[in-house]
Amino acid sequence: MTDLSALQLVWFILIAVLWIGYLTLEGFDFGVGMLLPILGRAKSTAPADLADAEKRKRVMLNTIGPVWDGNEVWVLTAGGATFAAFPQWYATLFSGFYLALALILVALILRGMGLDYRHKVNDDTWRKRWDLAITGGSFLAALLWGVGLTNIVYGTPIKPNPTVAGDYIFDGTLFTLLGPVPLLGGLTFVALFLTHGAFFIALKTDGAIRHEARALGIRVGLVSAVLAVALLLLIGLKHGSLVFWIGTAIAAVALLAGIAMATKAREGWAFIGTFAAIAFAVAAYFGALFPNAMPSTLGDAQSLTLAAASSTPTTLTIMTWAAAIFTPIVLLYTGWTYWVFRKRLAVHHIPEPVAIH
Repeated sequence: MTDLSALQLVWFILIAVLWIGYLTLEGFDFGVGMLLPILGRAKSTAPADLADAEKRKRVMLNTIGPVWDGNEVWVLTAGGATFAAFPQWYATLFSGFYLALALILVALILRGMGLDYRHKVNDDTWRKRWDLAITGGSFLAALLWGVGLTNIVYGTPIKPNPTVAGDYIFDGTLFTLLGPVPLLGGLTFVALFLTHGAFFIALKTDGAIRHEARALGIRVGLVSAVLAVALLLLIGLKHGSLVFWIGTAIAAVALLAGIAMATKAREGWAFIGTFAAIAFAVAAYFGALFPNAMPSTLGDAQSLTLAAASSTPTTLTIMTWAAAIFTPIVLLYTGWTYWVFRKRLAVHHIPEPVAIH
């Protein structure tokens, strides 16, 4: 099978949309987690300043409290959709990237445990340890997602399995994935998520933390813009397509527009700018990937194409009907959740900590 059918193209686009949903929504979650020790630091060791720092951290965590676990569902759905629609893509990816994905899973577990457990004991040492899990897990997950997705798009050493027809194998190690371009991808994702998270905090909070988050987002945003331009140019020179360059151009404009809006204290537009920048950058990634599922650095003939990785037409047809029914429901529920928890938070909204036993 060499040509993509309409259903195969539809599911490639849907998987791209799922990744866009995950990285734009979970992206600000990661950003908030990474900013916890920066925006939540104490001005001094005085008891009043330490208490204020703790309330600032709780304000930040409360901005994502109602939504962070729901945001993670997007990546689970993306993985499930890949398994069902393109099983050979799923098999090659999960076997070749097994250790990297295991590290991401550990980071997400530690981060989730921190978000769930830090408030259960009213003790500073207890909270500091879980804060470290939240911040470290957020950073590691953001970095590794950037490294992993950049590897998929830029190319990895895969080849057809000589002993199993239709199977592909990864001819490398974990260190093979840590090349200069993938590492740049990881750092770019970290910077973009920091900017996205800072603008989200500025949008969702009030008082001093709001202004500090906005100012920090502007500074980090300029760094992320430089990193993103360098990364997308390197990918474009190797796998550039019309869709890729259009997505790259829109992402660049959106990011710069978001930073410009932040300088005018327009936090809503600033957040929309980073949201659109991440969305179109991911769209550019998938534009560079098409029509491959995983391009090979061993030569174009070794690459795994979407057509070769696809499920049967019957499977894709059943999946399409299921997606047509349930996707609008999920989108409506997600939108309703964000609408309900749309109000700003400030330090004076936070009560004194109470341990839960």
